[in-house]
Amino acid sequence: MRAWASQSVAEGYVRYTHRKVALVFLLALLTFAVAVFAINAGSAELSPAEVLLTLLGKAEERLQIIVWGIRLPRVLAAITAGVGLSVAGCVMQSILRNPLASPFTLGVSQGAAFGAAVAIIALGAGSTHSTSADAVIIDNPYVVTVCAFVGALATTLVVLLLAQVKGVTPEAMVLGGVALGSLFSAATIILQYFASEVQVASVVFWTFGDIGRASWRDLGIMAVTVGGALLYFLLNRWNYNALDSGEETARGLGVDVEKVRLAGMFASSLVTAVVVSFLGIIGFVGLVGPHTMRRVLGNDHRFLIPGSSVMGGLLLLGADTLARTVISPVVLPVGAITSFLGAPLFLYLLCKGRGRR
Repeated sequence: MRAWASQSVAEGYVRYTHRKVALVFLLALLTFAVAVFAINAGSAELSPAEVLLTLLGKAEERLQIIVWGIRLPRVLAAITAGVGLSVAGCVMQSILRNPLASPFTLGVSQGAAFGAAVAIIALGAGSTHSTSADAVIIDNPYVVTVCAFVGALATTLVVLLLAQVKGVTPEAMVLGGVALGSLFSAATIILQYFASEVQVASVVFWTFGDIGRASWRDLGIMAVTVGGALLYFLLNRWNYNALDSGEETARGLGVDVEKVRLAGMFASSLVTAVVVSFLGIIGFVGLVGPHTMRRVLGNDHRFLIPGSSVMGGLLLLGADTLARTVISPVVLPVGAITSFLGAPLFLYLLCKGRGRR
């Protein structure tokens, strides 16, 4: 009887894990389907056959430029950035044991925005364009990217310094990030106050968030950073599961809590810094993606980390596709779309979670 009961429990657990794996796989297939639609959709409508021939290198030059030069890097950048932001939020929420923790509540995006503002205003990286369709452009995107990256990393280092030297609690780390975000936001406003109208418009344009600005080189840097961080997070999935049971329990299981927390914070913040420095500020993906998957998959990081990654890529790709097609040929800022769609969804998740208690 005991053997039969043990076998039944084991079979039930296998079915339970298989359902979670199947769900992640279905989300990946849905992301692929949305990616195919995103490549087809746009002001220059393409058929699936034309896209396939272009990917095989058998189409005319015009289609090669549209697919390889514009749409494919944009689609891949959206997926990569969504994966990075979502998995960073997932890990931060776990190691800080705070459901409101995310790359944005720690002030990383505000630090990046301040760096971009310095580049645009102090270094003259923004200017006007001759056409009304693209009135404000970034003259030197690499200067803006470098300055934004430095600003984001500065925020991260300050938060990590507070945790390691001052020994503040995880909650205090989030509060410190909020304070740093307010500080950088105030500094950005002061810079705009002394800037010209064109420079102010350039800063605002950059902070909207734009997937289309990513080149193949930018995509490569983001992919390497996000891929390395994702691999690190997966290798530490059992440590994050132990932390969910409390610090004392994790220490009893042999987890170096301080090391895991600081390394996870640094990796998450680095991913966010790279994404924000290339694409601008994109909000709510790091909050909505992990919370959605927690409701479906639970808190087991063996499934939550890949699930959050896939959901983040799907969310940002869907938002960018909507931004490109809803009033085509006008392209809306994807940062506004994610905030517009993410805020109600996040509030719904909070209310639903409260109702279950």
